[in-house]
Amino acid sequence: MDNRASPSAFLVIPAIDLLEGRCVRLRQGDYSARTVYNDDPVAVARRWVDAGARRLHLVDLDGARDGVPRNLDVIRAIVSACPVPCQVGGGIRDEATAGRLLEAGAAYVVVGSRAVREPRWMRALAALYPERVLLGLDVRAGRIAVAGWTQTVATELHALLGTVEPLPLGGIVLTAIERDGMLSGPDYGLLNEAAARTRHRVFASGGIACADDIRRLAAMPLAGCIVGKALYEGTVTLGDALRAAAHTKPTAFDEPRDRAHDERRNRHG
Repeated sequence: MDNRASPSAFLVIPAIDLLEGRCVRLRQGDYSARTVYNDDPVAVARRWVDAGARRLHLVDLDGARDGVPRNLDVIRAIVSACPVPCQVGGGIRDEATAGRLLEAGAAYVVVGSRAVREPRWMRALAALYPERVLLGLDVRAGRIAVAGWTQTVATELHALLGTVEPLPLGGIVLTAIERDGMLSGPDYGLLNEAAARTRHRVFASGGIACADDIRRLAAMPLAGCIVGKALYEGTVTLGDALRAAAHTKPTAFDEPRDRAHDERRNRHG
């Protein structure tokens, strides 16, 4: 099935992973294998927006591991400083936390651990915030990982996709953990499997290393990709990444929610 309006805009979304208030990248989700890229995540966010980013992907790694957001002040500062929609994940385990982030200006929240473990809660959250919840699915060796990638569950990917098919989600962020931070190329097989099994927009994450990776992803039935280490290590520039995706004709599939994002920003000053 086709997960995008045709033709549609393929989003290249820079990732900003937050650990102890700093911008970092982990290797395959290993908290002990971290690289610190910048002590000022707000400056990093501004740099990506200035370079043409139309959306940012913020992850509270402390929150993902601990189950409670730990970098809220930094996230609020980024959302306030950047005039593009931000999707925020990490430690969102209840409606109140999701609501606080959305009220603070986040355009979308990304939920994973509790959503995987408690489908009923996921259904309730999606109903409460239609089109503003992204389901984050992190896959290692064919199994879904939770709790900051420190645990795996028995639920298979195809079964979980079937469960969430009727929900009013904003999309699915699918991460291949073995590829994450490795610059080894995306897991195209995993992405193809997911895209074939859902009507929801799928955003690819993990392993992107160069413009050719992005060009190949943009030709698939995907809504976009999240790029992290490749940008920070300089194996691809954001400008080159955006040009690689530009062969898909832009449309307005994101505009209704982005306009709502702008209106919320105006109300909050």
